[in-house]
Amino acid sequence: MKLDILVLAAHPDDAEMSCGGTMAAAVAQGKKVGIVDFTRGELGTRGTPELRLQEAANAAEILGLSARENLGFRDGFFVNDEAHQLKVVEVIRRYQPDLLIANAIDDRHPDHGKGAALAESANFLSGLRRIETFEPDGTPQLPWRPKQVFHYIQDRYIKPDVVVDISEFWEKKLESVKAYRSQFYDPKNTEPASYISSKEFFDFLVSRWREAGHQIGAEFGEGFTNYRQIGTKDLFALL
Repeated sequence: MKLDILVLAAHPDDAEMSCGGTMAAAVAQGKKVGIVDFTRGELGTRGTPELRLQEAANAAEILGLSARENLGFRDGFFVNDEAHQLKVVEVIRRYQPDLLIANAIDDRHPDHGKGAALAESANFLSGLRRIETFEPDGTPQLPWRPKQVFHYIQDRYIKPDVVVDISEFWEKKLESVKAYRSQFYDPKNTEPASYISSKEFFDFLVSRWREAGHQIGAEFGEGFTNYRQIGTKDLFALL
């Protein structure tokens, strides 16, 4: 299945928290969007790997995603090496996205920065024809390199290179984040508190979306960074 947008995420819920509105907007435009999670978040304070997989599936249904899979990398311990790069190359070639979106280039959780670096490495390698990868049935994959790579912004503030207006879709984003009931604020949850489980953190998330939107004169927004210069043939296309 060819996707228009493939989102890579170190953990289930990274993508929804950081670019759920952008994904919902793209789906509303008729685009095919998918998420590939690297780990099951098994080191998280709350929930279980099995529960987080179910929550991820629920969030995917809310957003109307065309695909979602989990690579089963070790939470906290995956690295940007050949074995991991080839697994990510496989999914990039399988879905052939025009746009790749990945973790924040630097963040509080070290997996986020590692995920960003792994995505960048795999994106480049995916376009090299002498690297051989195969589908699960043994079919050889063709080289593929997305036209552009963006990185979403997570816990730490990073000045965005571009902000997407998600005002029309922020409630859909909010619903997808709340699908992770084991992770975020739930007064009925009796598990130990975590960094992201407080009401204050959830309020911070909404404030982050409002602040990004404010930068472009919108109610809500999502910011992205990019290693490459963004170009256009028509300045009016940026209006």
